[in-house]
Amino acid sequence: MSDRSSLENRHQILTIYGRNAVFEALSDPTIACLRLHWATSNQKSPATKRILQASEARGIDVREHTRKTLSRISRNGKQDQGVALDITCEKFSSFDELKDSLSTSSLRILALDGITNPQNVGMIIRSAVAGGIDAILYPKKGVATLGPLVIKASAGIVFKAPIIPCDSLAPALEQLQIGGAAIATLEGNSATSLFTYRPAKSVVYVLGGESDGVSSQVSNLADIKLHIPMGSGVESLNVAVAASLVAYTDHLTSQ
Repeated sequence: MSDRSSLENRHQILTIYGRNAVFEALSDPTIACLRLHWATSNQKSPATKRILQASEARGIDVREHTRKTLSRISRNGKQDQGVALDITCEKFSSFDELKDSLSTSSLRILALDGITNPQNVGMIIRSAVAGGIDAILYPKKGVATLGPLVIKASAGIVFKAPIIPCDSLAPALEQLQIGGAAIATLEGNSATSLFTYRPAKSVVYVLGGESDGVSSQVSNLADIKLHIPMGSGVESLNVAVAASLVAYTDHLTSQ
């Protein structure tokens, strides 16, 4: 077992990459930076110098690697610029922990299905945290990578978000359904309004992709399908706007 998984809860570690993103994280005292990964091939420059100075000032452990090894750590060798940073995100959790919590808590969970625009994903995460969503189910497949573009769009809120990674969305939803959660998909042609829905137990609100909406595989799992009422001939809302409305449904329906 590697030290990365034995010394910390691996589900709470997010590895970011790129010189600007890494320096910004090191410069923010509210972000729990764990260790810096550094390619031995990096040339001396003002950008590399300030990163090393920032890590030294915070007492961050620096690990040196070959360029090939560094690319395996960052998982994006074309864009990591020879640097990566492990960050501890205390609100990140594992899928197993989420399933276990269904038996003791009534949760509002947001799930992403095929949302590929990093700007949208970042804004969704920001809205979810602001609106008190308990967990964000984040598939490793079919959704924008949790990288610098998503982090920037979230204004750094990613580090404070209750993100739950899963391999694929549909199998994860099936397991949550078995565990007692209702699956509520956001689909424009549905009969029930988001604002009249009152879940009696934990619920997973599923947001679909920018072009195709909720996938057919996920739609077939839905216990209920919800729409957002719109007037004046407006057919749809940006998915990040829809996420904001979902995140604040408790506030809207209680008034």
